Parts: sequence; structure tokens; C-alpha cells
Amino acid sequence: MCPDEWIARLDGADVAGDALDAARDPIEQALWDLAARVLVLDVDVILEYGFWTRDEREGFRRRAAELGAGSRVHYTAASERELVERLARRNADLPAATFRIDEERLREWFKLFEAPAAEELRPRAAPERS
Repeated sequence: MCPDEWIARLDGADVAGDALDAARDPIEQALWDLAARVLVLDVDVILEYGFWTRDEREGFRRRAAELGAGSRVHYTAASERELVERLARRNADLPAATFRIDEERLREWFKLFEAPAAEELRPRAAPERS
């Protein structure tokens, strides 16, 4: 479940900056509500959110456990330089319904990101149901 796809569908791909940020929270909440309904049916869900911090990741893992679901974090490491280079290539040939992201904003996000520690990358089994 990718918030960007829904934001682009509802608000258009031209939304940017503060407007994009303001659109994200309600979309992510709606997607989580849907994900929660699916998880209780014992169906896997992939949330394609930023998950910038450990606290955010742990919060969603806790929510999943409360619904009786296990969880797994997938992470691919990339240096800031590599991300800037990828962004330049992406922006040069921006796919349809995709938001333009400027380099300055990417660098700000990079400073906020907390890479997952090894223990975070271990899958967590669904809690025992009573």
C-alpha cells in the first residue's frame, strides 16, 4: 500500500511541498485502516511508507501484533550520494503520476532517517492467539 499512488490519484502529481505533506497523513491513516482489516483476515500486507525512524517502525509493528499479525522490515542501504544520483536520473525522466522531489528536500530527509539496526530486520512472528 503506497500513499504516493493514492495522493497522485486524489490530488494530482503536481501537489508539492507542504500540500504534499498535508495530504500524506490522512491517506496513510486510511491505508492503515484498510491494512488492519486485511491483517485480521490473515492476509499479508506491504506498507510502502517512509518509516523514517525506529519509533515509527516499532509503532506499526506493535499495531500489527495487536491484530495478531507478525511483521518484517525490508531495508536496502544506499548512501546519500547514491540517492542524489538516483533522484537526478528520476527527475530527468519523471514517470507519470510521480511527484518531483528536489535535491534539497532529499538531503533534509536523509538527515532524519534512522537506518534499522540488525535486530529490527529480524522477522517477528505473529503472537500466539488465545
